[in-house]
Amino acid sequence: MARRSDKSLLVGLDIGTSKIACLVGELKDDDQIEIIGLGTHPSRGLKKGVVVDIESTVQAIQRAVELAELMADCEIHSVHVGIAGSHIRSLNSHGITAIKEHEVNQADVDRVIEAARAVAIPTDQKILHILPQEFIIDNQEGIREPIGMCGVRLEARVHMVTGAASAAQNIVKCVRRCGLEVDDLVLAQLSASYAVLSEDEKELGVCVVDIGGGTTDLAVFTDGAIRHTAVIPIAGNQVTNDIAVALRTPTQHAEQIKIQHAYALTQLETNGDSIEVPSIGNRPPRRLSRQTLAEVVEPRYEELLTLLHNELRRSGFEDVIAGGVVLTGGSAKMRGLIELAEEVLHMPVRLGVPNRVLGPSEVVDNPIHSTGVGLLMYARQHRFARRSDPSEGSGLRGLLGRLRHWFQGNF
Repeated sequence: MARRSDKSLLVGLDIGTSKIACLVGELKDDDQIEIIGLGTHPSRGLKKGVVVDIESTVQAIQRAVELAELMADCEIHSVHVGIAGSHIRSLNSHGITAIKEHEVNQADVDRVIEAARAVAIPTDQKILHILPQEFIIDNQEGIREPIGMCGVRLEARVHMVTGAASAAQNIVKCVRRCGLEVDDLVLAQLSASYAVLSEDEKELGVCVVDIGGGTTDLAVFTDGAIRHTAVIPIAGNQVTNDIAVALRTPTQHAEQIKIQHAYALTQLETNGDSIEVPSIGNRPPRRLSRQTLAEVVEPRYEELLTLLHNELRRSGFEDVIAGGVVLTGGSAKMRGLIELAEEVLHMPVRLGVPNRVLGPSEVVDNPIHSTGVGLLMYARQHRFARRSDPSEGSGLRGLLGRLRHWFQGNF
């Protein structure tokens, strides 16, 4: 980044089904992030979070990055990239190791996490994250930071997130063809949680739900740690498609009608006004009531929320998320959705917007940029740890780092 200090800049690239957004944040002296660059471009090469057209995706990424560079007056070389899609899987795992020097050091922590990751996963899946939930030293549970504590046996409970190796490789390939390096692939709902959740909510128990264009991604937090992640393959694009089919209008007009006039709850639409609906081909436009539009939109959102409710029930965390549900993402902006969600889920629901960064209101007060802002906050938290610990890396460097830790622990 020639025009600004490389050390102070963070870059997040949110590769979504409906849009690609590149955000540039500047790290202030007080560790606060200020958004200084934003570039967005419609996404044409993805379906349900997965790349299906590399050329289209590369062009959209290039355009978004160029716009962000122009606004931030910088040159972007590497990015943190969000990843989503119905190929994402997760599981909780457990590892045990002996504490070599009777005082926990970084090598012990690395070794116990390595033990926790030693579970069988399908060969076509790649581990994206190993997120520690808690550490246990000699049966003492609930330890967040074990380094420096004394004991004989160290255990770790972790949440592992995996994704299709091919899907991850295609995203990395698209970014590299734009002349950029990928610092890290970050789960979309994990990055969104950095932007919209408070520490109190994570302690009390909360579910963050990122409703995008192609998929709805959720993550459950209790006792300050992530416990469950899942993906529901219904989101905003299905609502747009329903409007296009029901009102017999082209998809681009259906998207505009959804944004400008739609309600997710029919009973809130008391206006009684009619809207002009463009027709297909050379047919003249028609006028339909907004009530009719709400009757098209509500069943799809109700289906999505019912699937979300079923997923929470299946995970076993429905009764422990006292903080309720936080909806975010572009398709969470639908009028009446919060009220409908409270009806279906029977728990408190709020809209989550990025609230702990500085910058223009189009970013800070907009749930559509929750994942992008969260990528910057994730990058801020992990940049120094990643730089100092080669075992965090991938490829040859990561392999050498893991070998080093193995030798330290065994000889």
